[in-house]
Amino acid sequence: MPTLDLRHLETDQDYAASFAVMQALRPHLTDVQAYTAQVRRQAQQSYRVLAAWQDGQVTGLAGYRLQENLIYGRFLYLDDLVTADHVRSQGVGAKLIDAVREEARKQGCAKFILDTGLNNALAQRFYFRQGLLSQGMHFGQSL
Repeated sequence: MPTLDLRHLETDQDYAASFAVMQALRPHLTDVQAYTAQVRRQAQQSYRVLAAWQDGQVTGLAGYRLQENLIYGRFLYLDDLVTADHVRSQGVGAKLIDAVREEARKQGCAKFILDTGLNNALAQRFYFRQGLLSQGMHFGQSL
């Protein structure tokens, strides 16, 4: 496997380079400029995107934010985790999880939290292998 470089997306060029990978996870995203603008808005609420780069190409993304609430105290929430199809099962996702988990520790977080769909068995198995355990159910309602 080529050398993996992990670094946060910072520039419009970085966002453009990451768009196809993020779109694989979030197919409702259809425009790179709108994606860039949204990520920049979310950054005002501590959202960051850590990218895995191989040979100048984005091969994985982990979008996360720092939060605090009465349930968990200070925690890191992983919003988005995706790898390009051609690098699946090559350890890119695990390296992103490890890096984000380490960031949570550096930021003094008590918890590392993420959600996944009930029907996403492959992701659930991956998360279990990464030491993450199911702790509840997430409820929501479209408005």
